[in-house]
Amino acid sequence: MSVRVDYCGEEFVATPEAPLTIGRDADLEIDDNPYLHRVFLKIYREHDLWWLSNVGSTLTATVADKAGLFQAWLAPGARIPLALDAFTVWFTAGPTTYDFDITVDTPAFQSVAVTPEVEPDPDSGATTVGRVTMTPDQKLLVVALCESFLRTTYAGSGRIPSSADAAARLGWTVTKFNRKLDNVCQKLADAGTRGLHGGPGKLASNRKARLVEHALATRLVTDADLALLD
Repeated sequence: MSVRVDYCGEEFVATPEAPLTIGRDADLEIDDNPYLHRVFLKIYREHDLWWLSNVGSTLTATVADKAGLFQAWLAPGARIPLALDAFTVWFTAGPTTYDFDITVDTPAFQSVAVTPEVEPDPDSGATTVGRVTMTPDQKLLVVALCESFLRTTYAGSGRIPSSADAAARLGWTVTKFNRKLDNVCQKLADAGTRGLHGGPGKLASNRKARLVEHALATRLVTDADLALLD
């Protein structure tokens, strides 16, 4: 009975007798990143369930199952049960976004495969994902932001491009990019996605990081969408 964590090709194990800590100075040392907590996340067993707990003070994590059917935003002090067999975790510390995979040997529940509601609109060229409809330009923007992660076949880390770099990748002006970024974030926020609202204290980099984590967690974009880029 254990939980395995795969990060950068290395495997780390949590057992009922030995919980696993994750951070800058922990059982799983993610990176020597000053923006990362010494101990950020903890995997442990309690009440016959495995738990993932955010023991940090400022950073958040996005947790999703492999099929993109479940997503949770893990704020400081929060925890979730690892009740399914496999998860991916994303989080951002400073300029770097990290991800790692979790496998539970004896999950409490089994996920049911369901085809996500993703339908093309033949008239507008827009894509509907659940309740959110994205225009072709909005989809391109998300793909450009997630490109580093979509091209990587293993859990590890990646960089989210600056607005200027992403705009240049798409052949847009920065003004156009920022306008469409605002539109995408507002659209997802209206649909209930947290962490994408603008305003004081909400830096553009933070909103982009949350957008990337959400897009990857919900399979809003996949590696097949890389074909959309030049």
